[in-house]
Amino acid sequence: MNGTLLIGLVLVFGIIVILVYVVGIYNTLVRLSNHIDKAWSNIDVILKQRHDELPKLVQVCNSYMTHERETLESVTNARSAYSRSTNVDEKAKAENQLTRALGKLFAVAEQYPDLKANQEFLNVQQRISSLENTIADRREFYNDSVTLYNIRIEQLPAVWVAQQVGYRARPLLAVAQSDRQDVELSFANRAA
Repeated sequence: MNGTLLIGLVLVFGIIVILVYVVGIYNTLVRLSNHIDKAWSNIDVILKQRHDELPKLVQVCNSYMTHERETLESVTNARSAYSRSTNVDEKAKAENQLTRALGKLFAVAEQYPDLKANQEFLNVQQRISSLENTIADRREFYNDSVTLYNIRIEQLPAVWVAQQVGYRARPLLAVAQSDRQDVELSFANRAA
């Protein structure tokens, strides 16, 4: 009888250890997943701030850049595309489009000395540049969080727990290949 009791206790103890270990894995996955959500929320807040600055920038540029409607419209269209985005991938694509449009806008602005001297333009440009740097830092934190999570859900035995509770790999925020190419700038003929 003592042998049966001992085997029963070992089995119960083994089941408890396995159960505690699985709960620990699950809790780790929950924590990592929440870190990703937090990192994205931080990016989203900064993006909202940048989007709030864009109408000011377009308004200041409108009076100076009469020949650059396409450039101004690309900023406005990219901002609208972000508003229509429903998931991280779509938002990332819209943000890449907006970053390209802003880069082109700031490059074109160099051809307008009066605009470059406008204090309101300089303030908005500086604010947007500052937000861009903050966004870059937040994207790095987001990608670090996603990488830790993706590694963890692929490791044994966490992969089994992740599959059972429906955790899937999350995408990194990456720059599209088309965004890595130099932007061609052309300036409209400005007759005085």
